[in-house]
Amino acid sequence: LPVDFNGEAKLPAVQISDAPRFSYRGMHLDVSRHFMQVSFVKKYVDLMAQYKFNQFHWHLTDDQGWRIEIKKYPRLTEIGSTRKESHTGSYSPTFKGDGVPVSGFYTQEEIRDVVSYAKARKINIIPEIELPGHSSAALAAYPEFGCKENYQYKVQMTWGIFKEVFCPTDKTFQFLEDVLTETIALFPDSPYIHIGGDEVLKNFWKESAFVQQLKAKENLKDEHEVQSYF
Repeated sequence: LPVDFNGEAKLPAVQISDAPRFSYRGMHLDVSRHFMQVSFVKKYVDLMAQYKFNQFHWHLTDDQGWRIEIKKYPRLTEIGSTRKESHTGSYSPTFKGDGVPVSGFYTQEEIRDVVSYAKARKINIIPEIELPGHSSAALAAYPEFGCKENYQYKVQMTWGIFKEVFCPTDKTFQFLEDVLTETIALFPDSPYIHIGGDEVLKNFWKESAFVQQLKAKENLKDEHEVQSYF
């Protein structure tokens, strides 16, 4: 405030009208490839609040790790949350492992805590459950939801796009409905649940007798329409 030599503070009479330019102000955190402890996630939320962000996109599942506890399917975190090591250095088609195992997931209690913490700071959390691609970690835990029989699914240790994909069977859809039902309950205030849908390689679908029969039955002209059906 401007203070004169007599020790008086003169405050101009003003009226301030202020609002964010964008109603949706989002940040994203990928904890599948790079797992972060709850303490870090809360620090991230604090920084978002400081800069007036209000939507937190929490990337909880991918090929390199499944990070959300699902009570009905415990192997998702028992198996899908751990990879033996990670690719080191810049991307290369030749795998160079760092020899450091990566493991970790959030219990449902921890997720509720983070959601409440964010809500108190006016931040909504939108969880992401990847499907039908980016599903290696889930299929390593439950290979019966993939289209390849006698195939060794694994939690991926490098980056990129992989052929592993959920198979569009009734049992897969039931599995995913169960997963999403538990997820929705953990994020009751979010208007959205992100379900991925990007970078779906169709190789395994093209090789699957079941998928080819499904195409004929549902009059789907190609595997892109299979994804839309999914």
